[in-house]
Amino acid sequence: MRGRSRTPAAQRPASGGFSPFLPAIVKSSAAIRDEFIAFFQEKGHKFVRSSPVVPQGDPTLLFINAGMNQFKDVFLGTGTRDYNRAVNSQKCIRASGKHNDLEDVGRDNYHHTFFEMLGNWSFGDYFKREAIQWGWELLVERWGLDRERVYATVFGGNEAEGIEADLESERLWSEVTPLPEARVLRYGKEYNFWEMGDTGPCGPCSEVHYDLGEGTCPNAGRNGHRCGVNVAGCWRFVELWNLVFIQFNRDASGKLDPLPAQHVDTGMGLERIARVLQGKDSNYATDLFTPLIAAIEEVTGHRDGAGEVGVAMRVIADHLRALSFAIADGAIPSNEGRGYVLRRMLRRAARFGRVLGMREPFVYRLVPALSREMGRAFPELPAQERHVASVIRAEEESFGNTLDRGIERFEQTAGQARVRKAGVFPGAEAFKLYDTYGFPVDLTNLMAEERGLTVEMETFEALMAEQRAKAKAATQTAGEAEAWVRVSEGGDSEFTGYSSLQEQAAVRRYRPTGDGGWQVVLDRTPFYPEGGGQVGDQGRIFGEAGEWRVTDTIREGDRILHVCEGGAVPDGRPVTAEVDGPRRARITLNHTATHLLHAALREELGSQVNQAGSVVHPEHLRFDFTHFERPDAAQLDAVERRVNAQIRRNRALEIFETGYDDAVGAGVVALFGEKYGDRVRVVRVDGFSQELCGGCHVRATGDIGTFKIVSETGIAAGVRRIVALSGETAETHIRESLAVLEQLKSRLNAPAEELGTKLERLLEEKRQLEKEVQALKRASRSDGTEEILQGARSVRGVNVVAAQVEAASLDELRAMADSIRKQLKNGVAVLGALVQGKATLLTTVSEDLVRRDVKAGEIVKLVAGLADGRGGGPPHMATGGAKDLEKFPHAIERAPEVIDSYLERVLS
Repeated sequence: MRGRSRTPAAQRPASGGFSPFLPAIVKSSAAIRDEFIAFFQEKGHKFVRSSPVVPQGDPTLLFINAGMNQFKDVFLGTGTRDYNRAVNSQKCIRASGKHNDLEDVGRDNYHHTFFEMLGNWSFGDYFKREAIQWGWELLVERWGLDRERVYATVFGGNEAEGIEADLESERLWSEVTPLPEARVLRYGKEYNFWEMGDTGPCGPCSEVHYDLGEGTCPNAGRNGHRCGVNVAGCWRFVELWNLVFIQFNRDASGKLDPLPAQHVDTGMGLERIARVLQGKDSNYATDLFTPLIAAIEEVTGHRDGAGEVGVAMRVIADHLRALSFAIADGAIPSNEGRGYVLRRMLRRAARFGRVLGMREPFVYRLVPALSREMGRAFPELPAQERHVASVIRAEEESFGNTLDRGIERFEQTAGQARVRKAGVFPGAEAFKLYDTYGFPVDLTNLMAEERGLTVEMETFEALMAEQRAKAKAATQTAGEAEAWVRVSEGGDSEFTGYSSLQEQAAVRRYRPTGDGGWQVVLDRTPFYPEGGGQVGDQGRIFGEAGEWRVTDTIREGDRILHVCEGGAVPDGRPVTAEVDGPRRARITLNHTATHLLHAALREELGSQVNQAGSVVHPEHLRFDFTHFERPDAAQLDAVERRVNAQIRRNRALEIFETGYDDAVGAGVVALFGEKYGDRVRVVRVDGFSQELCGGCHVRATGDIGTFKIVSETGIAAGVRRIVALSGETAETHIRESLAVLEQLKSRLNAPAEELGTKLERLLEEKRQLEKEVQALKRASRSDGTEEILQGARSVRGVNVVAAQVEAASLDELRAMADSIRKQLKNGVAVLGALVQGKATLLTTVSEDLVRRDVKAGEIVKLVAGLADGRGGGPPHMATGGAKDLEKFPHAIERAPEVIDSYLERVLS
């Protein structure tokens, strides 16, 4: 059988006769996680903590979506580790890009946006034999899976690309395990060949699948469906573990070359293996989810069940996990990138909350339940619990209004479709509801069907495809960098910049940047690469071969890259690397000031304050922090005073290395969302601040000179931002501010303490004068209502007026409408005006028509919708607005037509 083609399970009957698997010993998910890690530690693997789900230094990813992400530099050859075997449980989110499970979540029993990936790795150490043998040992011999239900898949080759089948893995499954050849199945590249990208490391993979038994797939027998491994829509055969064997490198031409060092990268979803080992019929029935579903039941008053209620329960439980871990690791819902994915996810959960009768924010109330269940494995969750709940609550409150506006927009569009008697709900509007208002298209379809409309899905799908293409382009790199040119042999990128700003060095390698510049790697360098919020150093590299101006310094794996302008092609002659000293000095002032600011905020506002981002620049510092309300002026003043008090103390900084666990145990602040190794660098100001930090700092706090906060703003729900200055820059700002103050004192002829009162008095006088001017304008001209009324026309026996008028304010427009309403019997008036540049609509209905259930709010909503706007209000008078100024006059012109259709429905 070796070497010949085999029929995939997708094309042949599944083995029959198995009832659903019931494990001999039910294991908790915590025990499964612990036992997996312990098993591989017994095999010489080092436990590595999960990296944050928010990637660091990888623009190709919105979220960490696999355990291998944090080891990507090792596979690419740009980084190393002090171990060659690793094991961990990695937090993963798949809700965007190629790996996007968002829309499937809730509709089946196994898709998730957030999951834990149990994994083990070998970096140039063991390979296929051990990976396969240990996989079988853990699954079957340790955990007791039924060996008769286990299947393995291997790469069957690709003739078009000239890639041979993975005969080695196929042979090893039968050689090192009792798995029979009949259950070792070959598949093509789609299933069994892993690639990091279009170029780079790649290799065959071998997957372990498990037969859950008859009766576990709802699709069995439907429409000719036959269950089997890798069969689309099959719930019975589940993939448990993927063993990836990274043994090739694909170059730009597509050619595969063997790697000098072969690696193993495996991944097994904790949710799936927990389902099997706990004998459950769904991932959502495991102990990873049942406490969350119980909490949802308690909060909503609904019991988990079939149909849309069950879908809602699963969606909310899943999205709660993804949102909480992402926010705990530093992500914030927003309108772009990963923030947009989170916003859509939260809106999806909130929308499904409506199925459970929840119209007020409620998802945030579930965060403590998640924290209790997963806090032991991931302590960052309880540490950030209050912040996570605050962000989710604020986002839910915002979306409540958005959802109502979305429903209003749907009604406008549906009403216009009925006016046109088209019977079709536009696909572009369905996409707008999805993209802007968080409406899943299945909800739009349901609402449309209730009104006798059909959603134009072809346009919707086309716009979705366009959006996916844009998202993919946004996460791709600008292109493959030029290949490195090696100049000399030996180690590289030894950083000496903590103690020196100039270093004699050798060029190890370089590559052109495409704009006439270079990226240069030295054997040693004083240049600090951008990281931890601190910007990269600038300066120069010079020697006999020429001089290069260093405009930035960045990190690529373990390498420090000097981004250079000008100069000849670097060669092997010695060079001098020299950092711009004055610029570095200003950076160090701001970096230490950032630490003092962080500590001062925690003292003044509370220990719940945590850093949520920073930029340490030579001209300023920017500090983002978690807090639930805006600090008042007195609190900011107190924070500033605390920092300056520490500066005056002139305490020497203590900087040393220690173990991560020792540092955290001693109370050193570790920033959430950061990835730390086992050895960490501590920066301490005795009695005030101690943080983990790899950046550059002053020798003593007095070097900072002075510190000044220049702005404080909110940037997201639960996240504030301070911009501050230090040193000479702060002094310059203070001098300029005092000069402005002196100018105001002179112009207003008042001492500093009276300036506020005098300015407020002047502003009040200005407001009163403006009111008088408006009153004079109204008194000096006719309101024009007679001319407007002369344009009335009869629509179904109702007098209808529609006109665009001039009005300086909404009050003036209301006064005009009131005048018309008093004179218009059995009538409806629609007035439009550009009020302070905004297209404003006002509809009024006579009292006799109000009694016949004609409502101004419904009419203005329909008219505004013609110009992409919205509106509403009481039955007798209602206002609206139009977004599209070009469509605004057309909307007013078509108002009688809209009223005609409306009256036909209301008065019939």
